[in-house]
Amino acid sequence: MRAKSNVIVPAGVTLGALGVLGFSFSLPATRLAVAGLDPWFVAFGRALVAGVLAIGYLALSRAPRPTATQIRRLVVVALGIVIGFPLFTSLALTTQTSAHGAVVIAVLPMSTAIWAVVRASERPPVAFWLSSGAGLLAVLAFVATGGGFSGSLGLADVYLLIAVVLCGLGYAEGGALSRELGGARTVCWALVVSLPVTIPVSLYTADFSRADGVVWLSFAYVALISMFLGFFAWYAGLAAGGVAKIGQIQLAQPVLTLMWSALVLSEPVGWPALATAAVVLVCVVLTQRSRVPSTTAAMAQPVR
Repeated sequence: MRAKSNVIVPAGVTLGALGVLGFSFSLPATRLAVAGLDPWFVAFGRALVAGVLAIGYLALSRAPRPTATQIRRLVVVALGIVIGFPLFTSLALTTQTSAHGAVVIAVLPMSTAIWAVVRASERPPVAFWLSSGAGLLAVLAFVATGGGFSGSLGLADVYLLIAVVLCGLGYAEGGALSRELGGARTVCWALVVSLPVTIPVSLYTADFSRADGVVWLSFAYVALISMFLGFFAWYAGLAAGGVAKIGQIQLAQPVLTLMWSALVLSEPVGWPALATAAVVLVCVVLTQRSRVPSTTAAMAQPVR
């Protein structure tokens, strides 16, 4: 008799992993884009492009208008993912490498989990925090020994820390709101409510004199994937599996980012990559096996 496999990957994990895969190239692409474009344009211009696409998606899907309460929450989402993270990472990557940026990105899963407690009413157990902390330490050790971190704390690091705090807030709030609106509609509405800011800033900072084909391809990536399609999967995953729990899949993102940095930008990455990837995989599995009760679990709706 042949044993049948009973291993089923939850939808939230699959969607979250797809989102992380898309986001993992964001820092290298941003690094390439700011080489020929103003960092403010890279941050706000990509949101503008994604905002235009969002209008089309909302119109085609006949999405109902969000309520006044939901709009207020969408402003919080926009502050984190549409404005905060893109702007401060763009400013940081004008003087730092994307490999260096992976150091601070390693803190993002913990930031997301903390905001999940504050904004999404989730209460992860002790085992979850231990597994998450172990994965965080493994990634930090990897980027430190692999060439991802060098030098003392500078202005770029401050920008990256601000980006991580705001992004964690945007992830947690957006993941919770996706239970009501759906993942795709949440990011689309966040992009739309940001247009009164992203349009004028994009027009004011537009300077294409130094932009070449590589710069535009990189800008297209952060606009279409990092700012738009990646969030379709990411927010749907957070809504389906829980903000804190699915957020820990991001532990794999710094490792992937460093790989891209080495392959595409020829930035130095050391030998601990495979060992750290194995440790991170174990930690991610442990966080996914932890039960994360949420007072809003009953509010979860089918992903749209």
